[in-house]
Amino acid sequence: MRTIKQPGAPATERIQWVEARGRAFSFTLDAGLPLLEAARRGFAAEGFAGGVLNFGHGALGPFGYVMPALSKTGENAAFYSETYRPAGVTRTRLGSMTLGSRDGAPFFHCHGLWTEADGKASGGHMLPDETVIAEPFEVQAFGIDGAMFTAEPDPETNFKLFGPVPAARNGARATSRAFALRLRPNQDFALCLEASCRTHGIARAKIHGGVGSTIGARFTHGGVTEPFATELAITAGTIAPATSGALEAALDVALIDYTGGIAEGRLIRGDNPVLMTMELVLEVVE
Repeated sequence: MRTIKQPGAPATERIQWVEARGRAFSFTLDAGLPLLEAARRGFAAEGFAGGVLNFGHGALGPFGYVMPALSKTGENAAFYSETYRPAGVTRTRLGSMTLGSRDGAPFFHCHGLWTEADGKASGGHMLPDETVIAEPFEVQAFGIDGAMFTAEPDPETNFKLFGPVPAARNGARATSRAFALRLRPNQDFALCLEASCRTHGIARAKIHGGVGSTIGARFTHGGVTEPFATELAITAGTIAPATSGALEAALDVALIDYTGGIAEGRLIRGDNPVLMTMELVLEVVE
């Protein structure tokens, strides 16, 4: 399996997890608000401090983002590009967000694909402090109660990364058993999720959210992303028994690599290792 050497020693715990309760819902992001504040309000209205969401067509402007890039200093295995600030209204095609906290304040990690006002197709990592809703659009969310994605220093990657930590229950109406997860580098994405489900006695699960990076990508349709640094969003995902009875993860993703290459499709199980991180929520399907 492909691996990338990280600057720090691997953490012993390779799958960071917290069990919680959660609920799926949808809401509309209001025009004129920063994306971070619009998302925070949507979760708060349902009684949640954080969670994950996915979206399709939306409109952003002003808008700031970065793409994956090679590390110039060697202090990280990969890094971010300069900041891009396209003029006019950018139209999103898809995206996924983790809403949590950083330094005691709300923060998000959000990847997506979009088309800029001049017609350029692009994607990457949206910047919370530079992204504003241009027109209202709906998102599909999953709030979690009893866990919070919190940004903490990660010695292995030398980044400050989201990971799930236990949080006090706030009494939000939560209808499902759920697990907030963070997958660490150099382990296969699908096989990790299958192993996690087996560990926790989960027979079926649905993925909500899904923000992270893989070491390139190999797709079931035959497509290959060779550049190793990507920004990835999960567009759909399930873990369920195959005809053999063994658990299998079906992971549909969209990504952009550091050369600007865009790819979408279902990942091959066993051939798509995590580069830096992968954050998501598993909802147990009873």
